[in-house]
Amino acid sequence: MAKLSKKKKEVLAKFDRNKAYSLAEACSLVKEITTTKFDASIDVAVRLGVDPRKANQMVRGTVALPHGTGKDVRVLVLCTPDKEEEAKAAGADHVGLDDYIAKIKGGWTDIDVIVTMPSVMGKVGALGRVLGPRGLMPNPKTGTVTMDIGKAVSEVKAGKIDFRVDKFGIIHSSVAKASFDASKIQDNASELLSTIMKLKPTAAKGTYVKSVFMSSTMSPSINIDPKSFA
Repeated sequence: MAKLSKKKKEVLAKFDRNKAYSLAEACSLVKEITTTKFDASIDVAVRLGVDPRKANQMVRGTVALPHGTGKDVRVLVLCTPDKEEEAKAAGADHVGLDDYIAKIKGGWTDIDVIVTMPSVMGKVGALGRVLGPRGLMPNPKTGTVTMDIGKAVSEVKAGKIDFRVDKFGIIHSSVAKASFDASKIQDNASELLSTIMKLKPTAAKGTYVKSVFMSSTMSPSINIDPKSFA
């Protein structure tokens, strides 16, 4: 067994890993146990009682975090020339169409979100093999395929994120940075969790939220009592 470092022992002494904390307590604790020299991300993992292999139990959605993610989101807009100025005015980092499609086919994916319009999805769809595994494929359900390009870019830049349950029935999402006040971390996490609660599939039986854990980059995870936010 690996020997625990002094710093790791100090972190583990600050909380009980077998205890389920309230959301408010977890948001304060996660700041205390974060020891990285950089501004770590605060992540939430929610294990759901659903079978994601069944279409009627897929949980997917978007949420606008009240205080943003604290991350500078790099947005690429794939659009026709008449929409380029709208995209640039909204703060898009990259704007174009055929030239960027060629770059992506060549392996370029130095972006976080792609926003596009319905009329060019035929071209964008051909990039599925590259974008799909990286979670970059635009989707009307997440608001990234739209004619209102400016609004979509502004929302993403302001902290709108999308999430989906993975094949193990777990939703992973970053909700803040360690530099955020505990109250802001709680606001963001609460917004995500309440949105997930509202998306409970009617076909899901038994306990919907089985467990919730919060952690920061390289920190241990804190068990959150689902009753504290349900």
